[in-house]
Amino acid sequence: MRAAETALLDAIDRRELTELLQELVRCPSPNPPGSEEPVARLLAETCRGLGLRTEVEEVAPGRPNVYASLGPEDVPGLVVLVHTDTVPAGEGWTRPPLGGVVEDGRVFGRGAADMKAGIAASVIAMAALQRSGFAVARPVTLAAVVDEEETGLGVRALLERPGFGALGAIVPEPTGLQTIIACRGNCYVAIEVAGRSAHAGSPEAGRNAIYGAARVVEAIRRAHEELASRRHPLLGRATWSVGTIRGGTGTAMVPDRCRIAVDRRLLPDETGEDAHAQLDELVGALDLGAESLGVRTELLMEIPSFELDRGHELVRTALAASADAGAPERPVAGWSAACDGGYLMRHAGIPAVVLGPGDVVGQAHRPDESVPLDEVELAARTYALSAARLAGHVTP
Repeated sequence: MRAAETALLDAIDRRELTELLQELVRCPSPNPPGSEEPVARLLAETCRGLGLRTEVEEVAPGRPNVYASLGPEDVPGLVVLVHTDTVPAGEGWTRPPLGGVVEDGRVFGRGAADMKAGIAASVIAMAALQRSGFAVARPVTLAAVVDEEETGLGVRALLERPGFGALGAIVPEPTGLQTIIACRGNCYVAIEVAGRSAHAGSPEAGRNAIYGAARVVEAIRRAHEELASRRHPLLGRATWSVGTIRGGTGTAMVPDRCRIAVDRRLLPDETGEDAHAQLDELVGALDLGAESLGVRTELLMEIPSFELDRGHELVRTALAASADAGAPERPVAGWSAACDGGYLMRHAGIPAVVLGPGDVVGQAHRPDESVPLDEVELAARTYALSAARLAGHVTP
């Protein structure tokens, strides 16, 4: 590394990084219901205090995106895409879910791994660029968006900003610092079966919507098994999974309504519309109308899948920066989860990699969620080097 890059890494303060992460964890932002405003305000205040150009954009009542940047404003550059929402804390914690407790070199709390560690590392990396005197030739922008855990409201608002564009994006989701070049997408589809209510003592007088829904559930289970025959080299297979089923009013009544919500994980050549059409086909084949049952399906949301060529400059830069930052050298990989990077790739043509501290399988969305501080610091170092190299720095 050049002396200027060594100085850049020296500008990263572990204590400052730890304290910011603790503050972010202690500031709840559960989604649902969509309560990101307190953490967004904290983030905006922090970024302003570090000398970054900062803008707060309310994309829905009480739900603001935050944009913080350095460097010129009139050319495309690097976007670091984070989300401020977390899943609700839930039950089963042995430590305070909003405590930000440091124990055995880890920070504990809801969102510590997914993805407040990534936010903290990104902010401190940008602060290091600012402090070390790098005059970047292209902008580096932190885009902190709402609603990643539900319907993507925040990233879709980002894409609609006039003139929005970038040469590349880093998404600091928890990957254990592995560079991810392919992500599965996902979509939610609802199926509503309509029947006719009747007294349970004379069930033949009604049309049982739950019986019809049971046939739909079994058809989805078979469709899931059929997907196993087709696998992506990095992402594995696509999946169907029934998440919820709600129907009926009372035990003594034949149910006239039953609603099913289904998760479908998508491969890079699939869309939510494709999955919706597949579901319509398999439901249609059941011919529920012959039993005087109605059925309606609805695509509720989609997070696009994506894949980036492993030879892309963004991938090569991220791998080299990670190694030079001191992180373990690991090959590129795919990620079974979905993230907002898919929106950038599909709708704006912005290449993206996913790279961040923490473990999405072992920690995210679980009780006692935590992240190792060593990884958070390595992430900050990686982001600082990546930004400096991708933004084309000029040494003073």
